[in-house]
Amino acid sequence: MDLNATIIGQTIAMIVFVWLCAKFLWPYIIDALEERQQQIDDGLKAADKSQEALVKAAAEADEIVADARKQATSILDQAHSRANEIVADGKADGVKERERQLAAAKAEIEQEANRAREELRGQVSAIAIASAEKILNREIDGKAHDDILGKLAQEL
Repeated sequence: MDLNATIIGQTIAMIVFVWLCAKFLWPYIIDALEERQQQIDDGLKAADKSQEALVKAAAEADEIVADARKQATSILDQAHSRANEIVADGKADGVKERERQLAAAKAEIEQEANRAREELRGQVSAIAIASAEKILNREIDGKAHDDILGKLAQEL
């Protein structure tokens, strides 16, 4: 390979071109690369911080959900206990009402029985007097009649 002027001229031109690029163009390229690298580093740091914040937020969310579940369980327990109280109160009220109605029914039955006894006594007295009249074939006067009925009622 021959060294001629064209190769030497191209070499000198290339050296000048590289020197000019290194002197004037290279610092701008380096600055742009460093700036881009700084932006990437900042973005990565922000992503790490965001990831940490996300983890903290997830932990807080889990804690809030756990608290809400505890609260819901507590509210359900209170509702169940209140429902049981209401049922127990209803049963107690029902028992009281049944006892009251039973006592009222017993009193009414007692009154009916007394009324029936009195009516029966009156009928027995009338039958006894009618039988006595037929036997004696005469009627007893009113005062004697009342006396006999009173005595008969006391005996029954």
